[in-house]
Amino acid sequence: MDIQQVIKKNKWIITIFAIALLVRVLFVFSMPIKLWDETVYLNLGYDLSQNPMDYSFSNGWSDFIPSEGDDFYGWPKAGFRAPLLPYIISLFYFFNLDFFLNILLPFVGALSAVLVYILGKELFNYKVGILSSLFFVFIPLHAFYSGRVLTEVLLTFFILLTFISFWKGYEKENKKHKVLFGVFLALALLSRYTALWIIPIFPLYFLIRDKSVKFLKDKYLWCSILAFFLILIPWFIYGIFEYNNPIGAFVHGFKASAYWGGLQSWFFFFDVWWEMFSVIGFIFVVSLAYFLYNKDFLKKEVYLLLIWLMFFLGMAVYMPHKEDRFIIPIIPSLVILSAFFISKITQYKKIIVSAILVILIFSSVSNFYNNYNLYYNINTDCFEQAGLELKEIQGNFLIVSENPPLLRYYTKQESAYYPDVLNEKTIKELEYAAKKPVYFVFTKFNSGFETEKWQNLKKIMEERYNLVFECSEDKEVNWIYSSTPNL
Repeated sequence: MDIQQVIKKNKWIITIFAIALLVRVLFVFSMPIKLWDETVYLNLGYDLSQNPMDYSFSNGWSDFIPSEGDDFYGWPKAGFRAPLLPYIISLFYFFNLDFFLNILLPFVGALSAVLVYILGKELFNYKVGILSSLFFVFIPLHAFYSGRVLTEVLLTFFILLTFISFWKGYEKENKKHKVLFGVFLALALLSRYTALWIIPIFPLYFLIRDKSVKFLKDKYLWCSILAFFLILIPWFIYGIFEYNNPIGAFVHGFKASAYWGGLQSWFFFFDVWWEMFSVIGFIFVVSLAYFLYNKDFLKKEVYLLLIWLMFFLGMAVYMPHKEDRFIIPIIPSLVILSAFFISKITQYKKIIVSAILVILIFSSVSNFYNNYNLYYNINTDCFEQAGLELKEIQGNFLIVSENPPLLRYYTKQESAYYPDVLNEKTIKELEYAAKKPVYFVFTKFNSGFETEKWQNLKKIMEERYNLVFECSEDKEVNWIYSSTPNL
């Protein structure tokens, strides 16, 4: 089959991929700057490109790692951050291709739309595959975070590969996919530790399907389990050296999730259900009622997807800290189940599908507009100006701020936090310990300082240091001072 025949045969999914990529690239520009977690992953990737054996925060900057009194899981250990995304990023830096990093996650997100099509087609049929991938393209939650350098979109990509291989392997008896199932599951776990939440789904599915444990007799399942652990060996070795425990990095990850980010109510995700999923969130709820009435939940394709969605969502609800992006991995199951339900409709199907797509597109456009208005403002503009000012300064120096990961990313200079106790003495101690020029930065963007605290800081700066920069749009709370004393 030549290339023209391939394109003709797959024109729908090629078109969907192209639209998905365009939408996700556009979302890169919904925010003018990278946010905290994005710059953490980018900085880790840059450091790994210099030394792939050093996965830590000991290279002139740091993430904020509250230890809750347990310093063993404090600075400079970085194991609570899953390593796969930083290592992928490091390859871009190593080969001087970092200008492509802005389209890395949009590309992964667009490929995920193709994988949704494949999974929907494998579980049900071609029409369900196409319909579910179309819905997936415009889901606001996935479209937005595909424009960010974060781990959830990469995790979802590998979870999709995991479920495709699982179905092809253990339902369609493809031996190669039986083993690949373990490989992709391990890569999902290295993308983000919450992949642990999908592991129980598969034995639970087997138990419901077989009503026994005969699945344990499948030698390829054990080969898959072996492949899973082989992929994880380097990370177990890292855990031994860094934590004296082969699973120390995973332990650190779950400790961090317990004490960082604040507490949200159990119904947090349901409060933002529309913002995350738009009309598909409600189509899914209607489809649940339909599956119960029609007893479609007894179909193995349906209960596999339901177990996936319900178990992962249940774990996310149980966790104390919640963010909308944490449940991105349930989106494939949600859109495929919704598409399967829509495929059952016999009248006005085209009108219904068209209406759903119009609402989804409108929701994505609204999401873009809202984020654009939220982040394109004086605060981010002044932060950008401060970053450009620092980039123009020659030589080696230390930047002190509330945002070391961000300024490290934009300047590639050593970056540190202000002291916890902020006064003239602690500022002097920090300056003398640096043994090189120090630039003190304060911006209103992403600042956690109370008014009294930043005003006291500015008073110290005005008395002892030289003003290097102040943002013309808001001078009072956006400035840089240098460590050269006033004469």
